[in-house]
Amino acid sequence: MTQRRILITAALPYANGPIHIGHLLEYIQTDIWSRFQKLRGHNAIFVCADDTHGTAITKSARAKDCTEEEFIAAMSEAHQRDFAGFQIEFDNYGSTHSPENREYCGQVWQALKDADLVSQRVVEQFYDVVTGESLPDRFIKGKCPKCEAPDQYGDNCDKCGHTYRATDVIDPISTVSGKPPKLGSAEHFFVNVERLHGFLDEWTQSGNHLQTEVANYLKGHFLGEELRDWDVSRPAPYFGFEIPATNNEHFWYVWFDAPIGYIASTRQWCDRHGEEIDAWWKNPETEIHHFLGKDITYFHTLFWPAMLKTAGLNLPTKVHIHGFVNVGGEKMSKSKGTFVMAETYLRHLDPAYLRYYYASKLGPRLEDLDLNLGEFITKVNSDLVGKVVNLASRSAKFLADDTLSVSYPDDGGLFQAGAEAGESIAAAYENCDYNAAMRKIMALADSANKYVEDREPWKLRKDEARQEELRDVCTVALNLFRQIVIYLAPVLPKLASQTAELLNTPITTWSEAQTPLMSVRVGRFQHMMKRIEEKQVHAMIEESKIEEPAESEFNDGPEALEKEPLAEECTIDDFVKVDMRVARVIEAEAVPEADKLLRLKLSLGGDVQRNVFAGIKAAYKPEDLVGRLVICCANLKPRKMRFGVSEGMVLASGGGGKEVFVLSPDDGAVPGQRVH
Repeated sequence: MTQRRILITAALPYANGPIHIGHLLEYIQTDIWSRFQKLRGHNAIFVCADDTHGTAITKSARAKDCTEEEFIAAMSEAHQRDFAGFQIEFDNYGSTHSPENREYCGQVWQALKDADLVSQRVVEQFYDVVTGESLPDRFIKGKCPKCEAPDQYGDNCDKCGHTYRATDVIDPISTVSGKPPKLGSAEHFFVNVERLHGFLDEWTQSGNHLQTEVANYLKGHFLGEELRDWDVSRPAPYFGFEIPATNNEHFWYVWFDAPIGYIASTRQWCDRHGEEIDAWWKNPETEIHHFLGKDITYFHTLFWPAMLKTAGLNLPTKVHIHGFVNVGGEKMSKSKGTFVMAETYLRHLDPAYLRYYYASKLGPRLEDLDLNLGEFITKVNSDLVGKVVNLASRSAKFLADDTLSVSYPDDGGLFQAGAEAGESIAAAYENCDYNAAMRKIMALADSANKYVEDREPWKLRKDEARQEELRDVCTVALNLFRQIVIYLAPVLPKLASQTAELLNTPITTWSEAQTPLMSVRVGRFQHMMKRIEEKQVHAMIEESKIEEPAESEFNDGPEALEKEPLAEECTIDDFVKVDMRVARVIEAEAVPEADKLLRLKLSLGGDVQRNVFAGIKAAYKPEDLVGRLVICCANLKPRKMRFGVSEGMVLASGGGGKEVFVLSPDDGAVPGQRVH
């Protein structure tokens, strides 16, 4: 097999918060693929870095009362600790706030300028009405201008993936003051991506670099029309790298310097190992594989290839895109305790459990992954403890401090069948179809366990005349166990290390699954993996529950406004024409001929009364309304109906049917008072 040179990256985690189990899907997925490639003997390195620039970092640093540099240093330490806890093994972990990244940003920028792709123009931007400060994209929230999803930041939508300017956001709100911002203007730099439209169309649609659904998404949403110029700068103040020759007035936007961080992190690895960076970023024989979430597809499949092409650097061989993590079929929730931080998980559960569960669910497409906690417990206990580790625990103890057979015994073709399955399992790993790989491996475990159950080594142990037969049976069981562990090594590196210690033989290559061990000394079996207890998962969820802060206790959602949007603006003159009064219901009865109507007689005080028909029959019993104060529109033009004349309207909210809520004034109001 020809050795490949493979550069592997995961998306750079943003340095404004800790790692949670949703983030971990990507890094576990990438780590498995990296470990697999190394086990296959390829020259592979896995690089990553913290994404450290932008206004969100400034906000977080302010909240901690520290500098941005102090904040990102502490966050980098926390991120690397969490990744190490989940056995995610980077060859280099850097930061976009590094001298290497500044250097490569300058080189890419100069290449874009030399290609005449950079322009500068004045654009509208938002300012806070209270503080007067300029509001970069991440300080604006509102509805996505493409899909109208609510509560989106001012640069891109995490629902549909669309990118836009903050001024395109529907109903924008400043996250500084919570008020609608005001418009101003500032100069920005732009990259003309449309000039590379033909190249991007060819690269994305070639069928080699992207999953089919991603290629189709780009074609349908972006490449079918003219590409917008990419806004790549932000005015001061901004935490990031200053654009050269702009007198500290303009900074590269975080999405410009973030992907360049892949190159900078590679450079740091090269400097430590005496290698040339060009061997990884300019040699066409090098494969570059990016792993990332679907929310940042646009940046990595259009802008990033455009930057690389212009700078004369290697293009990605494949961009592997995954979906999001849900828990129990719902978005992760802090109030429900399903928004679990990495460090919280590690206080309660073995990281191998989550690594295996994610592997068992991940396929080559980008569907969302559902972490079902009941299935999580069952799958780990059944597959890892009940099938895999059980093979070793039921056989190793009979050969402790003794040796395997000098020749491999007859096992009915089980080891050979496992060896032949190696290439199909490898193909599944290669294609990121971990789900298929785990199924194939567990099928081998089922066959191996049946062998042990049929041969019953615990009974052979009691018969002195059958001790060599016992050795042969345990030799087969332990070799089948080791073969399975080799195939699981990318997912469960700790189990691979434990197995190497038990059988006094390191696991270093995939091909070792082709040849059984003989005559090696077996160590004393040490506990490898415990069953998950439901109480452990419950404790983790309980610790993760976070009460909403007081200002968010009502948690009013956008559904009502989305169902019935606000009407057009009216003037104060329009408003004062509507005479709304407090009224008391003095009579109420159903209208037999109507499905929805009640007839109400309202007193506005004295002898002034109104006869009103209200569509609230499904929600209220007539007798429950008598004596109640309501709000009515008292000057509505009377309307003749077949049941009588309606002389006003009772104010209510809701969508209709049983979802109707009659409005009432507070105690102290009296009939006849005007509502202002």
